[in-house]
Amino acid sequence: MKTSIIGLLFIISAQWSFAQNSAAEQEIIQLSKDKWQWMADKNVDKLATLFHDESKFVHMSGSWKKARELEIIESGSIWYKNTIVHDTDVEIIENTAVVWNRITLEAHVRGNDVSNEFTTTEVYVKIDGNWKLLDLTFSSVRDTHTIEH
Repeated sequence: MKTSIIGLLFIISAQWSFAQNSAAEQEIIQLSKDKWQWMADKNVDKLATLFHDESKFVHMSGSWKKARELEIIESGSIWYKNTIVHDTDVEIIENTAVVWNRITLEAHVRGNDVSNEFTTTEVYVKIDGNWKLLDLTFSSVRDTHTIEH
């Protein structure tokens, strides 16, 4: 009887843990999607709240911190017009989440409309119950690139 109860508790615990992880993963995936939309909308108020004060951004033309990224978005020097997310994978370890997205980014950059394939890496940390973006890195890839799950 004890073995059955312990086994049942183990199964319930494992299912509860999986459900929590799945909910946390869904939360961070949705936040990543929202971020792309806020970037397209040039919603620097929402992005300023999301971006950690020490966040960094790595692009094809350079890397910089939060204030510069917000300035670039607000001014439209890079306008993230549309982001098509083809695949997403997320790993959460304690209060850190890493999101990999394979995307097609349609943007307006320095007066030109461009479309590029990227795998992006986003690193988030949970502080006081809120996810903050620490890093967003764009890696140029072929359109056949896949993310291993």
